[in-house]
Amino acid sequence: MHTPASNALEDLRHQLLDWYDAHARQLPWRVPPAEGKAGRRPDPYHVWLSEIMLQQTGVVTVKPYFEAFLIRYPRLGDLAAAPLDDVLGLWAGLGYYARARNLHAGAKGVASLGGFPTSLADLLMVKGIGPYTAAAVAAIAFDLPHVPVDGNVERVLSRLWLIEAALPAGKPVFRDAAAKLEDTHRPGDFAQALMDLGATICTPRNPSCGLCPWSESCAGFAQGVAADYPKKKAKKPKPVRYGVAFVHQDPGGILVRRRPNEGLLGGMLEVPNLSWRDTPYEPSACVMDGFPTKTDWQACEPVRHVFTHFELRMQVFAASHAQVQNVVGYLHLALGELGTAALPSLMQKIVASGQLGLAAA
Repeated sequence: MHTPASNALEDLRHQLLDWYDAHARQLPWRVPPAEGKAGRRPDPYHVWLSEIMLQQTGVVTVKPYFEAFLIRYPRLGDLAAAPLDDVLGLWAGLGYYARARNLHAGAKGVASLGGFPTSLADLLMVKGIGPYTAAAVAAIAFDLPHVPVDGNVERVLSRLWLIEAALPAGKPVFRDAAAKLEDTHRPGDFAQALMDLGATICTPRNPSCGLCPWSESCAGFAQGVAADYPKKKAKKPKPVRYGVAFVHQDPGGILVRRRPNEGLLGGMLEVPNLSWRDTPYEPSACVMDGFPTKTDWQACEPVRHVFTHFELRMQVFAASHAQVQNVVGYLHLALGELGTAALPSLMQKIVASGQLGLAAA
């Protein structure tokens, strides 16, 4: 990648900011550009919360979660003081639950400091804040000249300057490229403008190059190869893992247990299940130790769930009793709490399958 002349870089900044002033998305955590130019700064808590939620998740999905969090925890101190279970319950369905645990721990850390750090280096010391989130909070909340680099930004830059480095290994190359565009005039607006450009114009498929403020400078558009960028290393097929889950229900609720705090779905609640493995379970192996010996299990529709690195296929069995007996290591979760408890979406699917199976029996 060649280094553009300083006047060319300045032109790019002005073109993008002019476009953003006219086309900025209206988002609940964002200060509109006109208000930003008038001196209003966004709440760092709102910026940080939205950026954590937006990791691996789209804007449409995040909006209602963001608004629900602010209703429950209007200030960072409220989040820091909340029980982790409540935070996990409110997060349920958003996925990537380590984000919620780190969010809670980060809130405690920031609250203990008396407020958000205002430098990139200090932001990186907060639990759960990595290079992208630190740059986003620094630029958007504190108007520091940093360019946060996410997938949208990588795509824009790869097409603009035909960066051949393949992702994800080439991420340092993209960070260096983004640094050339750092804006000292309106850093927060520039960072958000670059995000919006990738999200709404320079999209993964069928980019709207005719509407792009950078089309005249874009090498990918000039050569008709924009859709071929960014270069990515070929993905390997996701491995498949297998498990067995048991929905044990009485008229008042179901049996659940808590997963270890560390690891996948850490700290969340789950129905009893056998360990996940690389081969399917034979019917004779679908037995849950510790349950009443007279439990008659009803086979239900299996559940398929896709994680980032593998696909999980779960056999589901359900049983209904007049009263669930106490089982060591388990909790009785009331049916009325299923929608608010810290049940990840995988477990919500399993419970739904079990309940449908019992209703049809």
